[in-house]
Amino acid sequence: MLKLLVPGISALSLLAAGSVVAQTQDGPIVTGNRSGETADALKTREAIAYARPLPRGAPSADYPLVAWCDALVTGHADLGDTLPTKAPEDVELVRLGRLEAQDFRSALAVATPRQSAASKGEAEQAVAGVKAQWATLMSNPDAEARSQSFGLFFGLPGRCEHAARRIRNNVTAPPATLESVGIN
Repeated sequence: MLKLLVPGISALSLLAAGSVVAQTQDGPIVTGNRSGETADALKTREAIAYARPLPRGAPSADYPLVAWCDALVTGHADLGDTLPTKAPEDVELVRLGRLEAQDFRSALAVATPRQSAASKGEAEQAVAGVKAQWATLMSNPDAEARSQSFGLFFGLPGRCEHAARRIRNNVTAPPATLESVGIN
């Protein structure tokens, strides 16, 4: 498990930036100190994550967003697998990406039976859009261009981990807001 000392920042983006103070273990990626995290601290992280704008093309509803996040991180790991030469940090990014994707897929598996046809359709469209973007990069015969594209991925929005937790636990209440946690 990768335990990061910076809450709310994607593990992949920190590792890519070379800023990780980490302890490497197998298992889901954990950002922040979850073992002693209070409910208030979780609400604060959630409020901050939901207050940040999402990237262009990302769905705003939790279920489709988690599907989009899964497709994004899976595509990045798949692109990394196409590189003919992999630095140790590239291998680690792919490994972490696969673990993060596994966490998203487990949340999706739990939540899928509770989703409406519209929500499932939105998720399918989001995934198709992401896969099309990655397919263009992966089909590039220029290994250096693929390597540069792999290196440009800065990780996922912080909202992805909260959305996965919310759909896994069937949380239907609106997410915390900055105002509700006392942040102006």
